[in-house]
Amino acid sequence: MNEKDMWRIKRNAIKCNHCGEIIESTYRHDFKTCSCGRVSVDGGHDYLRRCFVERGDYTDLSETEEIAGDPEG
Repeated sequence: MNEKDMWRIKRNAIKCNHCGEIIESTYRHDFKTCSCGRVSVDGGHDYLRRCFVERGDYTDLSETEEIAGDPEG
């Protein structure tokens, strides 16, 4: 992948490894927290943001796809 290649976020979601809840952010600044409060997700289709107590608190379920950059580039 070169610097002109980009990614598009198709799904921005995580699963809490403590309460089992799947939370998904569907639009920018759509900050969601699971029911036990250990993990959060934000960013919708604009950026991927994760908040957590410990790194192993969640499983990432996000989906992205590569968008080719400028072929002249």
